[in-house]
Amino acid sequence: MAQAIRFHKVGGPDVLRLEDVVVREPAAGEVRVRHHAIGLNFADTYYRTGLYPVPLPNGMGVEASGVIEAVGEGVADFRVGDRVTYTYTGSPLGAYSTHFVLPARHLIALPDEISFQTAAACTMRGLTAAYLMRRITTYRDGDTILLHAAAGGVGSIVAQWAKLLGLTVIGTVSTPEKAAVAVGAGVDHIVYYRDEDTAARVREITGGEGVPVVLDSIGKATYETSLDCLARRGLLVCFGTSSGPIPPIDPMQLAIKGSLFVTRPGLADYIADPAERAELAGELFGHIAAGRINVQVNQTYPLAEAARAHTQLESGALTGSSILTV
Repeated sequence: MAQAIRFHKVGGPDVLRLEDVVVREPAAGEVRVRHHAIGLNFADTYYRTGLYPVPLPNGMGVEASGVIEAVGEGVADFRVGDRVTYTYTGSPLGAYSTHFVLPARHLIALPDEISFQTAAACTMRGLTAAYLMRRITTYRDGDTILLHAAAGGVGSIVAQWAKLLGLTVIGTVSTPEKAAVAVGAGVDHIVYYRDEDTAARVREITGGEGVPVVLDSIGKATYETSLDCLARRGLLVCFGTSSGPIPPIDPMQLAIKGSLFVTRPGLADYIADPAERAELAGELFGHIAAGRINVQVNQTYPLAEAARAHTQLESGALTGSSILTV
């Protein structure tokens, strides 16, 4: 019997239930994947709490890796037995499961050199890092950037990728333990955001100029500080909202602070085109296979312990990437 984590009402981690489910045969254009590993992402909590509304009851999770065990009519690019990974935010959700049926167009072929565990830990995070490093702006060799949550799953991949581009990275963290993770990923300067004035430290490190780019996955709690860290005509990339949504943007404030730019990108818009998705995934997996980027799977939970995983995820105690296993 297949199993899945489902929730029937929004709320805390306790609303997540492990249930027996019947998995249907794939329709035209669909595949059924037998999962081996499942990604644990902070965005998952947004669905559970209702920040991202979905019909209830629903499944949980947007990222997993495994093997195709059935294909529907018209699927030409994949076949039974193929190793695949995916990130999928369609309805219903269902990555937190032993089996899942989804449209084949969302699949990414998984090279033999990349394990299921690594893929589940880095498909969503790694593709996010890929568009941040390769699409969102043009970096110059020698640029200094500010990276919030530098010890997190996305942050640790971004830091390593930034070093490949010749960038200097200032990273914010909360504890010495997280600082060690960030430094291990290549962060050059650590700022303890709870104990230090982040903007003042960034100005000190950059000789008073500020940074051309801030990569911010925290949102509400860091928005004003991030603006204060930017150099003239700098770019704030708000790619996550772990502390809550950013406040309404005042264009005049951006002008006064130095003709600044703010963008709120979403991964879906950078992987909607299959060719671009394949290109970004190919570059990501190429770096991992060659050892240029190391994906740290620091926490592993059984599927049945998804609620505990969410509790620890929201506590801010986790570092690197986390996965569920089946």
